[in-house]
Amino acid sequence: MSDYSHPQPVSDTLKRQRIIRTWRALLWGLDHWVLIFSILFGVANVLPVVAPVLMHIGWTGPGRLIYVLYSPMCHQMAQRSFFLFGQQPMYNLTELPLSLTGNTATDMTMLRSFLGSPALGWKVAWSDRMVYMYGAALLAGIAFAVLRQRRPVRPLGLLPFALLLMPITLDGATHLLSDFNGGLVAGFRYHNQWLSDLTGNALPTWFYVGDTFGSFNSWMRLISGLAFGLGCVWLAFPYVDHAISETAAELRTKLARAQQLRLENPPLDKGSA
Repeated sequence: MSDYSHPQPVSDTLKRQRIIRTWRALLWGLDHWVLIFSILFGVANVLPVVAPVLMHIGWTGPGRLIYVLYSPMCHQMAQRSFFLFGQQPMYNLTELPLSLTGNTATDMTMLRSFLGSPALGWKVAWSDRMVYMYGAALLAGIAFAVLRQRRPVRPLGLLPFALLLMPITLDGATHLLSDFNGGLVAGFRYHNQWLSDLTGNALPTWFYVGDTFGSFNSWMRLISGLAFGLGCVWLAFPYVDHAISETAAELRTKLARAQQLRLENPPLDKGSA
């Protein structure tokens, strides 16, 4: 065991200084983890929107690369995606220049592959639900960072969390059943005849049929995406923050001890060695 009651060699002192600098950097990261998360997650939220911008200005190579990178995270079907630089923000299946086959898997692949056109605009690299879901998570994370400066934020209970997940569970499951059993243009979630009957057909046809912006399906993806993003952050962030705060406190104690030892044991001058 080293004897810290005597001056230490310069090499040991330099090593200790490097360790202290590393701990300080790590401590800063722990104290600002929400900021780091928000920046990285913000970039992840922006890139899908950058893809249609790149396509619009003719940088199709980088634009297509973003679509490929985000394709494992999202179905990217054109009728459930936002379009930029076109005539309208979203398009129904009948408004897209595609001839669907009636085979759900084939049609999904076709809709995934359609990125847009100069006339229709270019689609965002993930669906509208993903935009709402991850956008809500990003905003909720920023709100958490502001609120925790004033008071501790209690984690969301499991029952409220389950209630917030219910919209995306019901909407996603019914869409899946509708798409694979009835097809993309014949399933019960495409025409929503059940809702039309329930409301006495009181609303315009475009509200019931299809997925375009402002339709019932569009509203359901908005509500379910926002609820999911908010619920996940409200449940997870307080626990993560508590665990990181404990780790930061331990590191702060070690850092204070190391700095004290540094003061008590100055480096051994080479001339006196």
